[in-house]
Order: sequence, then structure tokens, then C-alpha cells
Amino acid sequence: MSELSTKARNQMAGVRFAFPEQRKEPLENAAHVRNAVARFNQVTDVTDAERDAAWQRIEVAAQCFGVTLSETSWHELKAHA
Repeated sequence: MSELSTKARNQMAGVRFAFPEQRKEPLENAAHVRNAVARFNQVTDVTDAERDAAWQRIEVAAQCFGVTLSETSWHELKAHA
């Protein structure tokens, strides 16, 4: 996965993150999208509504970067945890 420097991460618009308020899980490329899915359940102190919105951003990014998601909802990730 490509590393984001602290400077580059700080300059990213909030909407480029799955969780923009927390600036967690950047969605800059296919590797970041796959990582966001893998780490989704590790993000703490967020509401279910924030998780719903984050999942929608991940789905859009996945489509943009050609990533196939086997899950249709973040709730499916919870079942695997």
C-alpha cells in the first residue's frame, strides 16, 4: 500500500476519508480502499450513522478504483469479527 506522508494526509480534504470527522481511513487508491475495509471495525468512537456514511464512501471509492467488495454492508464485517 502506498504510504501517505503526514503532510499529504493533513492536506487531504475530509471527504477523501471514510471517516472524515476523525480523518480515519483515507480512500486515495485501491490499496487504501481495501485497507479501509480491513480496518473498518478498528475505528472507535463513531456512531452507526457515521459507519453507514463511511461505508457509502468506501463503496463509491471501490467502484472508482475497481475494487470488488464481497460485503454489501458494514454489518457483514461485524459478523466476521
